[in-house]
Amino acid sequence: MQKPPDTAAPSEAQPVPHREDRRKSLVDRRSGLDHRRLTTQESGYTGAERRGADRRTGLERRRGPGRRRSDDRRCAEEGEMTAEQFEFVMAIETYKKVNKRLYPTWTEVLEVVNQLGYRKVLPRNFDLASVPEPELTKVA
Repeated sequence: MQKPPDTAAPSEAQPVPHREDRRKSLVDRRSGLDHRRLTTQESGYTGAERRGADRRTGLERRRGPGRRRSDDRRCAEEGEMTAEQFEFVMAIETYKKVNKRLYPTWTEVLEVVNQLGYRKVLPRNFDLASVPEPELTKVA
């Protein structure tokens, strides 16, 4: 089988049609003139006004531009977390930020739980071999 003869590059085969030089246009893009900033009369646009706050429905950006809800906040708002669970998660997140800890130890988690007001007031319902029962806190 024979190889077809080499063809010239497309730019050499057909001359490029003459185009208007954009550098000689009336609008210099570097000058800061932007057609999107023109008024309706200046631009010659005859359609309905599409700029401004009237086109928002109020549902798109309730938190402002560039602000997203955290996964924890979203779960809590959608009913996937109880108020107690959300309080605990936010307390741990605050502890991590304040103490610059990515992963708090279990001792630190217990400290946060105690700071939230939780105390051991009942004996445990299951047996932990070789683990002594701590003293119970009296409920006032």
